[in-house]
Amino acid sequence: MAINRNRRTAIIFLFLDLLSVAVIFNVVVIARLMVNQPLLWPLVVPALIFVVILHLIDGYGAQTDMLSLDYASIHTIASAFAAFATLFCTFALIPSGFELRSSRSAIVVSFSLIGAVTLAYRRVIYERNVASRGLRKIVFVGNEVDFELFQAECQRLKTNKPLVRVYNEDNYAKLEALLDPSPDLKSEVEAIVIKESVTHLPADMPMKLMQLYFSGVPTYTLELFHQVYWRKIPLYRINPTWLFQEGFRVARDPVFEHTKRVADTVAALLGLFLSVPVIALAAIAIKLDDGGSIFFRQQRVGKHRVKFGILKLRTMRESSATEALYTSQGDSRITRVGRILRSARLDELPQLWNVLRGNMSLIGPRAEWDVLVEKYEKEIPCYHFRHLVKPGITGWAQVCYRYGMGVEDTLRKLEYDLYYIRNFSFTLDASIVLKTLQVMVLQKGH
Repeated sequence: MAINRNRRTAIIFLFLDLLSVAVIFNVVVIARLMVNQPLLWPLVVPALIFVVILHLIDGYGAQTDMLSLDYASIHTIASAFAAFATLFCTFALIPSGFELRSSRSAIVVSFSLIGAVTLAYRRVIYERNVASRGLRKIVFVGNEVDFELFQAECQRLKTNKPLVRVYNEDNYAKLEALLDPSPDLKSEVEAIVIKESVTHLPADMPMKLMQLYFSGVPTYTLELFHQVYWRKIPLYRINPTWLFQEGFRVARDPVFEHTKRVADTVAALLGLFLSVPVIALAAIAIKLDDGGSIFFRQQRVGKHRVKFGILKLRTMRESSATEALYTSQGDSRITRVGRILRSARLDELPQLWNVLRGNMSLIGPRAEWDVLVEKYEKEIPCYHFRHLVKPGITGWAQVCYRYGMGVEDTLRKLEYDLYYIRNFSFTLDASIVLKTLQVMVLQKGH
């Protein structure tokens, strides 16, 4: 069954990850420090850190394409982050006498090897799993218009699965065949997706769908498929009463919001302290480049539509502030120094002051210019939902979707913003941090 197979693969990955940490750390420590006794309990810390971080990047997820360059890059970054976290715990939190304190380089070398090895066997196992089960179908139950929209979204998000549409009484025979108890037939189906508005199902169809679900083939509403596979909320489901029907975690769990504020304050203080030299050098470069002001200020819209002045390092000519609503690729208004600052995301550093003041969070929906917000609220129903939380320097929409230029891109990003607001959690925030590092390292996005 699909569910059991996915769980079995996740357990295999977990076992191999723990084994890799144990073996590689011991080989490196013995070779480097000439230790005769193998380490066991001291490896609980790096093993736990590594497993948790891989979980945050969906390293055990059934839907993760482990052959993609995107996954390879974030797996590598996650391994480096695990090394940093282990160094921090070992030398800052754990008392002296801990065996791993003997060598920082042993920890770094071990995680370099662990990252490569764990990625290698993930690719091999994933490729074999894909080859063994072939291209499994996604069965869509809905009308032709809805199917075409679903098909286009699958293509855009690179969900490369054969699609089968079932709608009228004649076509229901296809679904009847897929409900056959034969394991071979069921193994051909990745998922069944039902559009919420579909009506007039045969009387026995819901029960058969339920039986298929419990036999191992997931059955989703279209909205739930968006959330599970693509981690976003489809806008066709949003209406003025949706908030009250579904609710958001932020409304149910205010303790998390208060805890997040404390974390934001500590991180902003530390970030400002560490970034002072970088900001100072950038300020000198900006002055030498065109002699203009160092900082850029603009009215943005925050939580509950409260406006505030955002602070960034200036990257564009001062006279061009109101020339266009959006910044395009290769925009002529960007200065020479500005291109460097933007490519490294260093122009964002002064926003830590906004975080410290409480206007922003480190993670949340993008803080939009008040001029654009006024435009979007007229053209996009329920756009104001994104103002239920503080805007962030980075966020789920920022790492999942390219820089937006226009209403269509804003609609797409709103789907991710609403997913973030509904699933507001430290786990999701930690995933966003890792994906942000990936974006910065690979120099992609805006």
